[in-house]
Amino acid sequence: MHIDAHHHVWRVARGDYGWLTPDLPICRDYGLDDLRPHLAATGIGGTVLVQAAPTEAETDFMLAAMDASGGLVRGVVGWVPFDDMERVAARLADPRIVGIRPMLHDLADETWILWPEQAPVLRAIAAAGKAFDALIRPVHLHTIGLLADRHPGLRIVIDHGAKPAIRDGMWEPWASGLADLADRANIFCKLSGLLTEADGRDVARHARHVLDCFGAERVMFGSDWPVLELAGSYGGWFAAVDALLDPGSRAAVLGVTASRFYRLGQYGEETT
Repeated sequence: MHIDAHHHVWRVARGDYGWLTPDLPICRDYGLDDLRPHLAATGIGGTVLVQAAPTEAETDFMLAAMDASGGLVRGVVGWVPFDDMERVAARLADPRIVGIRPMLHDLADETWILWPEQAPVLRAIAAAGKAFDALIRPVHLHTIGLLADRHPGLRIVIDHGAKPAIRDGMWEPWASGLADLADRANIFCKLSGLLTEADGRDVARHARHVLDCFGAERVMFGSDWPVLELAGSYGGWFAAVDALLDPGSRAAVLGVTASRFYRLGQYGEETT
């Protein structure tokens, strides 16, 4: 079974998507019924639903979507208040939540996740067997390396390949920084979001670099739908990733890596 390891749904009227401004073409409601035709066309049978707003209301909204999905959504990557350990513990106890994602790339201090007061939450995430999604830009790569070194038991995945500045033609320091992160065995990477950073430029070089650095056993396909629709189509992105994969890596990148990383077998059918 193929897995889409990164997508969203949202209801604009909920009002906590600060980044989703009316000028964006995707500023409308998107639900799982809008996604299902894309999944059927690409043979994807399960998904991981990822937060798009830094609120607990967003986490509750996603959990309700998962419950109503008929088994399509295999896990939720939610948001938790890092300053409230009681709330953190309650969320981590929910088997539907497979990961936690603070929106690091929106925070003023790029080292926020390394502050001493965040350490108890990070230890709790690791102890609960959950994952940590790192929504970052190239400026954060060194920080995530330090995070991985301080918390070797924490499974970390880099969302969207760390959002390289493809449209600006800036290969470095992204390429070297990503390769450095790949030396840590507890860091994985998603092949997602690259089209949105490209502004029409070819993303194949960057996608290949992700695969070369991490290998198929630590890379997973993600659509980043519906943000993807700002730059391309679901089928087009799936085909572009598939074209980069050889027979030995296809099963891993398109499903097995995500299933193992997020431990989806605990919450639904194990993927092979």
